[in-house]
Amino acid sequence: LSVLDGSGDFRSDECLDLLDEADIVATNPPFSLFREYVHTLMEHEKKFVIIGSQNAITYKEIFPLLKENAMWLGYGFQGGNAYFAIPSQDRKFAKGVYNVETGLVKFRNCCWFTNLDIKKRHEELILVPRYSPERYPHYDNYDAIEVSKVASIPCDYVGVMGVPITFLDKYDPDQFEILGMTDRKNLYGLKTKEYKPRDNPRYGDMNRRGVYIEGGEYKLTYARILIRNKHPEQPKL
Repeated sequence: LSVLDGSGDFRSDECLDLLDEADIVATNPPFSLFREYVHTLMEHEKKFVIIGSQNAITYKEIFPLLKENAMWLGYGFQGGNAYFAIPSQDRKFAKGVYNVETGLVKFRNCCWFTNLDIKKRHEELILVPRYSPERYPHYDNYDAIEVSKVASIPCDYVGVMGVPITFLDKYDPDQFEILGMTDRKNLYGLKTKEYKPRDNPRYGDMNRRGVYIEGGEYKLTYARILIRNKHPEQPKL
């Protein structure tokens, strides 16, 4: 080991030279520079396993990498928590952060991002429910159905489905295709009563927050990943 001459900024020539020497990068980059850091790793064609905010999944610079299978989630997502081991138990942690039995500490609302191939990425998700229009409302602003839980993904639906971002922890690229993601911030003027579903010029734009009708009222979804099952079961007649 040697002391750096500069500040240690990963964008410096000194650190970029060290990056080029690395085979695999394993680190916890600054979350405020996560987009730029990932871009640097991609630009230098590096294998990596890094910690990032769960919110990074929705970044416009990060999601396309997940969609195109250039990067994926590592182990330990489990509801938005990445886990790591500590060498001793002397430190004090907030309640629920440290697990005495496993010796693991969790990062809240964080997860591992990697481009190293891992076993779980090739484990097919077992699908049990079957599609019915009564159970799965159709979005009013584009052609897809709302699936509020990963466990509720129907086994026999052939079209596009909007699923929670937690789906990425179960994503097998041989089983599913990722088509896009809705934008939870865009309300389509719903709060100002200007919403006109199919008259809206942006009808069908997948970069919009999902809207569906339930009980005669408009319902808004959180961010949804839009997927299609590559090998759906044949629907029962």
